[in-house]
Amino acid sequence: MTLPADEDSMLDAERQTVATAVSTLARLTPGRTGNLSVRRGDHVAITPSGVPYDRIDAADVPVVGPDGEVHGDHAPSSELPLHRACYEAFDTGAVAHAHSPWATTLAVLQEPIPPVHYMLSLAGGEVPVAAYATYGTEQLGENVVAAMTDADATACLLANHGLVAIGDDLDGAMETAVAVESVAQVYCQALAIGTPEPLPEAELDRVGRKLADYGPDGE
Repeated sequence: MTLPADEDSMLDAERQTVATAVSTLARLTPGRTGNLSVRRGDHVAITPSGVPYDRIDAADVPVVGPDGEVHGDHAPSSELPLHRACYEAFDTGAVAHAHSPWATTLAVLQEPIPPVHYMLSLAGGEVPVAAYATYGTEQLGENVVAAMTDADATACLLANHGLVAIGDDLDGAMETAVAVESVAQVYCQALAIGTPEPLPEAELDRVGRKLADYGPDGE
């Protein structure tokens, strides 16, 4: 279905953002697993279902309207219900979902990631585990929202599945997803040697404030 000209123009940037970010997602997740989306108003631009990452360009990215109508030549990702649940529950602009190996290792153990490294301040501290539900279902979205709400987190593991992260924009969501995967690897390796020591909440809060100002115009 073709978008009206004004809506099509409005979402060009969001489609391009999704198409560009799949190269980062491809480094996190195997095959054609995982998905990304960006919200603009009441429309969502989301990765297409089953299209190899190296073949996705902006024109391939479908747009889903508030009533579930799909605009574009490709079906949206099967995880659309998960993305929509996050948008309905949180004031967020983007969602990233991956099957990255180290986070998924802990997900199949149904083991949360404690804040053993300050970069988990991007996720709000401990990364919780959402209860298992079949992929692509509304129940999975409900479980993710419940886990992230209870933990006041911006990321969570999906039991026996993978991880999801949210952000103000797709750069933020992807940065959090990458941080979770990196710390998951460190945590797994540390567990093989001894008992990792989590950082105190006060330090995570302090680092979170520092990271908020990090960049060329900040610290």
